[in-house]
Amino acid sequence: MLGSGLIKGLKETARNFVGSYVSEERLPTIEYPEEPAVVKENSRQFPFLVYDGDEPEAGLRCVSCQICEKECPPKCIYIVKAKDKKPDFVGKQQVYPATFDIDLSVCMSCGICAEVCPFEAIFMDTEFDLANSNRFDGLLVTKEHLAKPNAHLQKIHPTLAAGIDQRRAEAVKKQEEKRLADEAKAKADAEKKAAEAKSASSAATPASTPAAGS
Repeated sequence: MLGSGLIKGLKETARNFVGSYVSEERLPTIEYPEEPAVVKENSRQFPFLVYDGDEPEAGLRCVSCQICEKECPPKCIYIVKAKDKKPDFVGKQQVYPATFDIDLSVCMSCGICAEVCPFEAIFMDTEFDLANSNRFDGLLVTKEHLAKPNAHLQKIHPTLAAGIDQRRAEAVKKQEEKRLADEAKAKADAEKKAAEAKSASSAATPASTPAAGS
């Protein structure tokens, strides 16, 4: 039917207009910035780095693999690897970034960096009010400002964070079970070798000859 799309749009507009008088959920506008905007969970703005624990440098998940830097369409990510390593959440030694910068004036919030990250270290933030009078240095964000705790991820993307936390907890549990199994095996091997050595020593010792006339 000709004009059916227009009629459908007008019906939706009228429904929201009338509904706004009885339901706050249908209010089309808010008094921003006095009233903060409610951001949906699947909203994405600019990237940030996640760290575990209380120390950003020690708990940073990023291992400086540079996949995000290579896949970034506008090439707004700049990473320099550190020369040393630090243990990750399961105790494995990993490289970490000495420098991790993102130029927000170039970033187009596509989210590809978050999609390709194999270490679940970079995600899209929901913060959007980042206006700055300095379009150059003011929008060049360094590692220190990009790093945010896992609690922030849990707050803005609770569903996503819950799944990640569960996988990481299972990985830690699996690593701990492996460590305990290795320790038990090493202990059993050591006891076996000690028993074999003791048995060999006993077999090599000649039996004492009884005294004459006894």
